[in-house]
Amino acid sequence: MGQASSRDIRVVILAGGKGARLRPLTAVFPKPLVPLGNKPILEILLRRLTSFGFTDVTLCTGYLSELLMAVFGDGAKLGLNIRYVREETPLGTAGALAMVDDLTDPFLVMNGDLLTTLDFNKMLQHHRARQADITVGTFRRDVRIDFGVIESDQQGRFLRCREKPTYHFEVSMGVNVLRRRVAERIEPNKPLDMPDLIESVHASGGTVCCYREDCQWLDIGRMDDYALAQEQYAQNEQMFLGTTS
Repeated sequence: MGQASSRDIRVVILAGGKGARLRPLTAVFPKPLVPLGNKPILEILLRRLTSFGFTDVTLCTGYLSELLMAVFGDGAKLGLNIRYVREETPLGTAGALAMVDDLTDPFLVMNGDLLTTLDFNKMLQHHRARQADITVGTFRRDVRIDFGVIESDQQGRFLRCREKPTYHFEVSMGVNVLRRRVAERIEPNKPLDMPDLIESVHASGGTVCCYREDCQWLDIGRMDDYALAQEQYAQNEQMFLGTTS
């Protein structure tokens, strides 16, 4: 596997969703343009990618794509070369990859509504070192249950009670590194989600690895996470932009 620099790696950003859980904000503009501070969330992500040396970006658009194109254009103002593909019908979180020409090997693919301090170059190094077909960025998410949780057996006999427990899950960050041959197996114009693609590659004997890093991460798909993202970004804007450690 080649050791191309970040400048030679294509980044595909999924920016076509309707963001239904953020309505009414997303009734007038697409979710990647939802603001944090004085910048759209997608601009923050693009600036962070630039700080790591990535310059070649393809935006997969759908809902209100004209607004995304009007805001970011060809990417020159951010030091990027931005190209666009547009879904006429929703293709899921992996289906749009079949529309992207000249993918590099490997390439990065991520959601366009992320706030993170992830080191993309370290993730690429991890992917190469393990010669993976897919590397999935993961994050530990703690979920607190605000009720007493009762456990019982099949006969309904009480076993124990846990008061407001916290459960720990390893969740997908929506940031992945893929070999080009993985994208080549995607059928054009057929909806496909990334979890299904990952499962398919794993089931066929491909190498799927996980990458974990001590970083900050939020997906702003829900109002409570959006509020938290506003707070975290206001506290340390430069850290998320990648202009300071």
